[in-house]
Amino acid sequence: MATILSDDTLGALAARLDGSRLRRDEPLAPYTTFRIGGPADLLYDATSADDLANAVLSARALGVPYFVLGLGANILVGDRGVRGLVIRNTARQFAFHHDGRLWVESGAVLGRLIPEAVVRGWSGLEHYVGIPTTIGGAIWQNLHFLSPAPARERTMFIEEIFTSGDLLKESGERASADREAMAFGYDTSALHHTRDVVLSVTFQLARGEPADMHRVMQENLSWRGAKHPWLALYPSAGSIFKKIEGVGAGRLIDQAGLKGFRHGDAQISNVHANIVVNLGHATASDVRGLIAIAQDSVWEKFQQRLEPEIGFIGEF
Repeated sequence: MATILSDDTLGALAARLDGSRLRRDEPLAPYTTFRIGGPADLLYDATSADDLANAVLSARALGVPYFVLGLGANILVGDRGVRGLVIRNTARQFAFHHDGRLWVESGAVLGRLIPEAVVRGWSGLEHYVGIPTTIGGAIWQNLHFLSPAPARERTMFIEEIFTSGDLLKESGERASADREAMAFGYDTSALHHTRDVVLSVTFQLARGEPADMHRVMQENLSWRGAKHPWLALYPSAGSIFKKIEGVGAGRLIDQAGLKGFRHGDAQISNVHANIVVNLGHATASDVRGLIAIAQDSVWEKFQQRLEPEIGFIGEF
């Protein structure tokens, strides 16, 4: 592995950014939910929306490849790491308004924001309790959750409470985008097709009873706990493969006899067959190998193609 950044480029970046927050050859495994990943040439913590915009603009101006990192969920970072600049989005300011509007920077962790909304009596975020993501990641994938309670069993999407977002556009300009402009879909948004970066978001929440919200949170956490491996003990990136309508990727993997199958220190979860877990020392190569085994087995048995939904970042 060799850095692509010259000393002149490093100096130019340090001049544009807060040099005390620039780290060289920083291992990325601790910054991902998989706990897998080699080093970034440079890692920078962007602590505000303006700081995030400046970091992205600086990388673009200097021709430095960059990647914006949130909580590191839904990605697999290569064992050889990431060339260029990894911008870790830790911009987490937020403000609740009397009319239920919530303004929040895109690096805010959803799990820390939910209790802030509940204690104020604002409903809309509690459905997504237990899902590891920043606000930026939630918008990127149009975060969703199938609510388990029979009286309201339906898929909830983050787009339902989204009203607008402050974006850094490919052109370098900052602009506001409404719900229509975000082109939300299942596991997707307009962000998948541009180099736009979400800096902050405004949600519209509704008045709710904290007791009711706590009940929803407990139900959802119980449902997730029964169907997903515990992230603190079994690091993962969430679902590995895209949804196959009417069939289910996890069901096919299970029927192929692969639940619990291990390759190196990566294992198809015994709890959920569409989740690969890190047993402690898994490498990206272990995970990629296990993905290939699952794809080949399912194709051979069912002629169904499994397509990964996680992002593969860096060099493998």
